[in-house]
Amino acid sequence: MQAIRSILVVIEPEHPESLALKRAKVIAGVTQAHLHLLVCDRRHDHATMLGALKATLLEDGYSATTEQAWNESQHETIVQVQQAEGCGLVVKQHFPDSPLKKALLTPEDWKLLRSCPTPVLLVKTADSWKDRVILAAVDVGNTDLEHRHLHNTIIDHGYDIASLARAHLHVISAHPSPMLSSADPTFQLSETIQARYREQCKAFQAEFDIDEDRLHIEEGPADVLIPFMAHKLKAAVTVIGTVARTGLSGALIGNTAEVVLDKLESDVLVLKPAEVADHLEELADKH
Repeated sequence: MQAIRSILVVIEPEHPESLALKRAKVIAGVTQAHLHLLVCDRRHDHATMLGALKATLLEDGYSATTEQAWNESQHETIVQVQQAEGCGLVVKQHFPDSPLKKALLTPEDWKLLRSCPTPVLLVKTADSWKDRVILAAVDVGNTDLEHRHLHNTIIDHGYDIASLARAHLHVISAHPSPMLSSADPTFQLSETIQARYREQCKAFQAEFDIDEDRLHIEEGPADVLIPFMAHKLKAAVTVIGTVARTGLSGALIGNTAEVVLDKLESDVLVLKPAEVADHLEELADKH
């Protein structure tokens, strides 16, 4: 995050007191990143509002540009502008959809998380990050190459935000509950699952230099445990990964990142493994 040179800030005209802009200004204040403000709208002209925001930012010493655009949908517009401007981070305020709307339509923020090649920070609160907990959610039991790369990215960004905000990094990893039907006897006992996870966690801790009291290993589904631990620790930001599932399986199942989005009380930074990000960049370039 320290290396980000340009931040795309999504401005919602109906919410002028933008939490996204407030958060982006804090990050830019530390990283000296350029702020590119975007309104996604094809119907109304927002030049006056964007001009006023830009003038204030320039007056306050920020580097800033503005744009109004529309391409098919909000998430496609955001990705197109992010690619064109070379922004290394997208910051957007998250507005939860109603359960009925969510049941009928895939939320726009989910689509953004699936299609955006760069990290996306979904802002949910106006609270300061300073001296708070940054919670990184990983799946220590998953050691395939894609997940290992994702873990690296999650922990790196977690440490980055923690140093940026003078905060404290904690890590949560959920592990499966015992399954009596499992053919592998080690998965039938809670103790053996926990022991196997502990072993994997020791290697993980050594690799990423994480203290014992800041690693939380819990039994149960990740989509329940991550919001629970974030609430318990009063986390300011939850850093989570997604493998950007698309197509029918993605629409039906949803990623943990998507499922926990409305449950979390903290801001949420969503990351992807490099291979997925590269693939998404290729797709974005074809549009």
